[in-house]
Amino acid sequence: MESTSALVLFAHGARDVGWSLPLDRLRDAIAQLRPGVAIRTAFLELQPPGLPETLAELAAGGATRIDIAPIFWSQGGHITRDLPQMLAAFAERAPRVRVRVLPVLANLPGMDAFVARALVGQIDAPPP
Repeated sequence: MESTSALVLFAHGARDVGWSLPLDRLRDAIAQLRPGVAIRTAFLELQPPGLPETLAELAAGGATRIDIAPIFWSQGGHITRDLPQMLAAFAERAPRVRVRVLPVLANLPGMDAFVARALVGQIDAPPP
């Protein structure tokens, strides 16, 4: 790994592997904006890779700082209960790696206004 920084896009996961294609596009777009940062996707369940495996891989590759971007609309049980448990277990195995959890999507600055404009644009668009 070139950098000691990493970003993990953490999503729920689904049985349909096509479900994660938008996440792959987001990963690629972020990689273009931050070429020196290792960017990975990880899932809570239903599809690989899981978050524990992804964190271990990044730590083994030399990451000393990992930001986790929960690709969840709001902060429910997966973010308030499941994620902290996974991070506590990881911290025991890799105490020198600093992990920070970024806000869920709805709490990102400007997100409500962005989504509102995008939806109104769709409402106002002529039918296909």
